[in-house]
Amino acid sequence: MTEPILTFRDVAIRFRTNDGYVEAVKGSTIDVHPGEFVAIVGESGSGKSQSVMAAMGLLAQNGEVTGSIRYRGTEIVGLPAGELNKLRGRKLSMIFQEPMTSLDPLYKIGSQISATLRQHQGLSKDQARARALELLKLVRIPQPEQRLDSYPHELSGGQRQRVMIAMALANDPDILIADEPTTALDVTIEAEILALIAELQQRLGMAVVLITHDLGIVRKYATSVYVMRSGEIVEHGEARAIFAAPRHPYTQMLLAAEPEGRKEPPPADAPVMVEARDVRVTYRMRRGFLGRDSSDIKAVDGVNLSLKKGQTIGIVGESGSGKSTLGKAILKLAPAVGQITFEDRALLPLSRDEMRPLRKQMQVVFQDPFGSLSPRMTVGDIITEGLLVHEPGLGRRERDARAAQAFGEVQLDAAMRNRYPHEFSGGQRQRIAIARAMILKPHVVILDEPTSALDRTVQKAIVLLLKGFQEKHGLSYLFISHDLAVVRAMSDTVMVMKDGKVVEAGPADTIFDAPQHDYTRKLIAASRKG
Repeated sequence: MTEPILTFRDVAIRFRTNDGYVEAVKGSTIDVHPGEFVAIVGESGSGKSQSVMAAMGLLAQNGEVTGSIRYRGTEIVGLPAGELNKLRGRKLSMIFQEPMTSLDPLYKIGSQISATLRQHQGLSKDQARARALELLKLVRIPQPEQRLDSYPHELSGGQRQRVMIAMALANDPDILIADEPTTALDVTIEAEILALIAELQQRLGMAVVLITHDLGIVRKYATSVYVMRSGEIVEHGEARAIFAAPRHPYTQMLLAAEPEGRKEPPPADAPVMVEARDVRVTYRMRRGFLGRDSSDIKAVDGVNLSLKKGQTIGIVGESGSGKSTLGKAILKLAPAVGQITFEDRALLPLSRDEMRPLRKQMQVVFQDPFGSLSPRMTVGDIITEGLLVHEPGLGRRERDARAAQAFGEVQLDAAMRNRYPHEFSGGQRQRIAIARAMILKPHVVILDEPTSALDRTVQKAIVLLLKGFQEKHGLSYLFISHDLAVVRAMSDTVMVMKDGKVVEAGPADTIFDAPQHDYTRKLIAASRKG
């Protein structure tokens, strides 16, 4: 085999925190050869993402790395920023897990893709824009010509991730590091993106380092696999050998992990908590000189639903289908028309001040936890921020006790509540977001991709956790997800959305076992990994 182009030798990473040092990586050794597809797999907090962050020189300021990381013989650890910038984005390129925090909200998509092309290749403005359009087509974004002039907030989560992939591939990198690149994508696009990365790898002779919590998605493409747990590599070898005969019990557990169970429907006479009738959300897209040209996009087009006490309605569909926008409309976070009621109270006529008391009973967990957690606040303060508004009579000691209890309920160590969001893994941040919603003891929770950043083993625990909250407090969930395995385990009713419309709805078992619509059958087929 040829010499490796990226090597990790006895790499250790630790972070200074208010509670002392936290060891994230403990002496890892990894080799990446030219044209190789390497998968680094492990649960949230295993150290897999921090390892590649160190390789890119992107550790947080309180992070420290020892050992050696070399790219084609050049030592990266301790390399000055100016020298690192010659490698990053050109030789070493990275797709980040949470695209909304990586894209600048003030600049259009086309400008952001063009910037890296002009920086590293010296293209003119027109040349860079033309290449940016090619890249958007390459990653299969709908209406790419229009999306060049869109801002990040105008795209769905999956579309934003595809923009990040386009940016990473723009300069034909030597090594593409992909940190959970399909986390935000629906099942049909997930397979396409992995196939696209593999195709480009073969065509360009590019090496790929894929960071993931899901062993199933790398089965078809990886040539070698490193399995990490608690900062250590517990098993590594050729992918075929790992999948055929995993040696370590932890690897065996990862391969077997899958959300389980079925949700029983609520009693027929359960009261209706949320009702929506003919809900529509339309966005006007302006373009051209001074925005004189415009067109309407129907994000939600005539949707009806009835959510009972103790019920979970799963809403599935591809990115851009309108499922997240529907959730925002019900919370009055998106401009909607039609009828929406919460506990028999019409919401659309209410002002912002009139809605505020109802926010405590209607909570939400967003798709990108890092984007919704303030980087300047400790997670303990983040979790209790809602109590300042809705339970102002509580003292700081009482709020801190509630925070400690909330941490325990989402299976996090309460002693970590004095840390900041960047000190947690993606999965841990999602659990913090769930704790922030649950601490207010809501009646209805809209869960927008609440397990998308979580590894399979933690997904199983979170499904059980959410079911426990539901049974204990009679909660009603609107569960929005592209992960059909989790939807089936969580939901008693399923709605399938496409292009803003509901194409099929009914009991979960009926939808999954005997789907009637071609689109539903397509989603179910794409969700089966093998």
